[in-house]
Amino acid sequence: MYSAFDMKRIFIPFILVFSVLQLYAQNRQVDSLIDVLKKSKSNKEIIRACLSLSAQRSLRNFDENVNYARTGIAAALKQNDSIGLGVLYHNLGLAYYFKGNFDSAVAYYYSSVNILEKKQALPELASVYNDLGKFYRKNGSFKRAHDFYFRAMEIYRSLKDEAGIATIYNEDGVVYEMEDKLDEAAKNYSASLALRKKMHDQEGIAYSLNFLAGVFTQQKKFADAEQYNMDALKIREAMKDSFSISLSYSDMGDMYMAESKYDKAAESYTASNNYAIAIHYADLISNNYKQLSQAASLKGNYRQAYDYFQQHETLKDSIYRLETSRQVEELSSKYETAKKEEQIQNQQFEITKRNYWIAGISAIALLAVLLGLSFYRRIRMKQQAKLQLEIMKQQEIAAKAVIEAEENERKRIAGDLHDGVGQMMSAAKMNLSAIESRLLFSSEEQKKNFNKVVALIDESCAEVRSVSHNMMPNALLKSGLGSALREFIDKIDANILKINLDTLGLNGRIDSNIETVLYRIIQECVNNVIKHSGGSQLDISIMKDTDGISATIEDNGKGFDISDKSAFSGMGLKNIQSRIDYLKGTVEWDSSAANGTVVAIHVPVK
Repeated sequence: MYSAFDMKRIFIPFILVFSVLQLYAQNRQVDSLIDVLKKSKSNKEIIRACLSLSAQRSLRNFDENVNYARTGIAAALKQNDSIGLGVLYHNLGLAYYFKGNFDSAVAYYYSSVNILEKKQALPELASVYNDLGKFYRKNGSFKRAHDFYFRAMEIYRSLKDEAGIATIYNEDGVVYEMEDKLDEAAKNYSASLALRKKMHDQEGIAYSLNFLAGVFTQQKKFADAEQYNMDALKIREAMKDSFSISLSYSDMGDMYMAESKYDKAAESYTASNNYAIAIHYADLISNNYKQLSQAASLKGNYRQAYDYFQQHETLKDSIYRLETSRQVEELSSKYETAKKEEQIQNQQFEITKRNYWIAGISAIALLAVLLGLSFYRRIRMKQQAKLQLEIMKQQEIAAKAVIEAEENERKRIAGDLHDGVGQMMSAAKMNLSAIESRLLFSSEEQKKNFNKVVALIDESCAEVRSVSHNMMPNALLKSGLGSALREFIDKIDANILKINLDTLGLNGRIDSNIETVLYRIIQECVNNVIKHSGGSQLDISIMKDTDGISATIEDNGKGFDISDKSAFSGMGLKNIQSRIDYLKGTVEWDSSAANGTVVAIHVPVK
């Protein structure tokens, strides 16, 4: 018979071997997926690989997650894979959330929600709702956080997804905890723990234990809190999950702070940062430095407290862009005061020189503060400029993705109309023509009715061709902007609107995105004249030179009051403005009642 000690000696090596083999298998899988990205030309394979890689790296390497998500998004747009696009937008938002770029994170979350709600992709949608709840919880918007958790819970219950239900119990419990409703929070955490134990889900059990430990800390049940935290940490260490281990150590630091065990708290926060820094978890690193500063301050070590708080502020500014905290000045003041007192005590025997020393030190300290403040402001301005540039870059990428997706959808619909509906109707006409020769009409009226049906099909075929060509004109794809506009204008009845088109410098091809956007803008302007202006004549002038492309569209219609903001609330003018913004161009309207309208457009071209 083996003793318990002997069994452990046998079992532990087995676990280690199994863990090594499992890690080796995971690494081989990752290498295989990366190899797909390098070699495959199939958008479907690239999307699948990016979804897997992005999910595997979501809580391990946020920068890699961003790269894989972006590669997958490009492939999903080409493939028209809406659900894949929605999931990848969510993964991209999750990466930015943990990197501390909350504006970008919430923008991508909502992009994901808009797609997944339309597709009724319920499991994926519930996951995004959960992360939006986390964002609003962090933002202090508890009501909105509860609302998103409620939506996620409804989906998981409809799907009978116990893992999802357990997750939302925990996440919503944190909101109750922040609202100081500790009984409600503990009730949620306990419900989650029961489900996780039922599923034998070690990772989920660890999270529930961790959350319950937080409640015990607030209730000052420190023995229970420590036991639950240690149990959670053991599970996470066995799983080698750096992300959750960093959370465990940070929570233990909070517990020791509440228990006034500042040395142990500092050890825990430092251990947490060792893991958080490795995975670039900026928000947690910043919070740990803040707590380390507080622990050092409470121990009277103001120099160390000041250093920790400076590290916290540097990270916090890059994440939240807030003004310098009052606590920085307070800690700095304590540090300078302690330094002066030490100097005075060391020089008490030189009473006659004391005032000179104090004056000199004060002047130096003031100069140092001023220089430090000046340096800090310069650094902060650089950080803000860099952040603003990144925001603009992300907005440009998002705008480009939306417009490209819209044009791809137009191409698809135009192709379906032309190749599908158009060909079916042409086939119907051929069949009717074949039947006509075999039919014996009992009267001339029957023959006329038959011919009316054939004529109606002819007219419908022409209408389908017209609609498909308007959505994606062949001339635009083959010959360029000038030819496409002339083809479009030739189809408009001159009795309704006489259009003069002048072009200069459009002989060569330009960027297809610019051609498509300008075509849509001029098409929208012509439609606005026909629908709203009541004009009889329209002059369009387009010129391309070294500065770019300039276009003017002038009608003799009834005009409108450009000072009236409500006139610009319609979708037509909004679409024109958003498309011009996408091309980084300018658009100006000049109009007044009974004097027609002039639209002036300029788009830079490299």
